[in-house]
Amino acid sequence: MENCSFSLDTAFHALADSTRRAVISRLMKGPAPVKELAEPFDMGLPAFLKHLRVLEESGLIATEKSGRVRTCRIRPKHLSEAETWLSEQRALWQAGADRLATYVENQMTEDDDE
Repeated sequence: MENCSFSLDTAFHALADSTRRAVISRLMKGPAPVKELAEPFDMGLPAFLKHLRVLEESGLIATEKSGRVRTCRIRPKHLSEAETWLSEQRALWQAGADRLATYVENQMTEDDDE
């Protein structure tokens, strides 16, 4: 990508972990405090905070502290940039698969004509 702080590399690194994907899925429903986000996971809070740090450093989430409560929210722009890249790749692969299917169908038709 161009000179920007968001990197697809760090986004996909962050999304490579099932815990972090689950956090992103939860945050798609709306902002949530860290304590609520950590509840479903069988790990200590320090380990969970490492996951949040990876997500925050990747640009996929933002956190803000109000008093003693730290709340996380999704950063939709960065998530949509990763989704756009995936969609572009999907379109390329689909076009290739379509060309292959057409080629195979033409070969089969030619074989039937012989």
